[in-house]
Amino acid sequence: MTIPRPLGIVITGAALTLLLAACGGSSASSDTTEGSAAPAASVAAVADGGAPADVAFAQLMIPHHQQAVEMADLALATATSDQVRELATQIKGAQDPEIMQMRGWLEAWGAPMTMADDHGGHDMGGMTMEGMMSDDDMAALMDATGADFDRMWLEMMIAHHEGAITMADQVLAETSDPEVSALAEAVITGQTAEIDVMQQLLAQ
Repeated sequence: MTIPRPLGIVITGAALTLLLAACGGSSASSDTTEGSAAPAASVAAVADGGAPADVAFAQLMIPHHQQAVEMADLALATATSDQVRELATQIKGAQDPEIMQMRGWLEAWGAPMTMADDHGGHDMGGMTMEGMMSDDDMAALMDATGADFDRMWLEMMIAHHEGAITMADQVLAETSDPEVSALAEAVITGQTAEIDVMQQLLAQ
């Protein structure tokens, strides 16, 4: 079975037009993937100290990491390969604390945990959520067993990691926050190394 590579989801919205105006034209960000917080909350987030790109990165990377943890839990329950289970443990151990760290940032910035659900038809050209699995992808993974599960999981997690690396590169081009930069660099370094391992396992 061939698992199609998921397309990146471009995040747009009128709410972040307000964000940029509130910051006097600071770096571009994005709008919504989930949630229904009011746009005014996002404006308050920037006023409290979170730059638009930093807020968008945290709001998008949290659900991205959450899906990776969900996939890791599936592997721990289903994988037949010891190496796949070891990778799943490693991924969950790295990304759970990063989720908590980003939630702490959003709380400190006064920002909502999710983006405002108001597209408004405006393309902000900012952050995107890349590499997410669709509901059909996740259903197919949950239905798989044995070696088919292991192969499918590796293929999906490689695509998922590649998306996270793209998102980290995006925020590094925008952020001036050293903590955000450090986390983005850790995502790139750690997930690039895990991709190398997963590609080697697929080649065996």
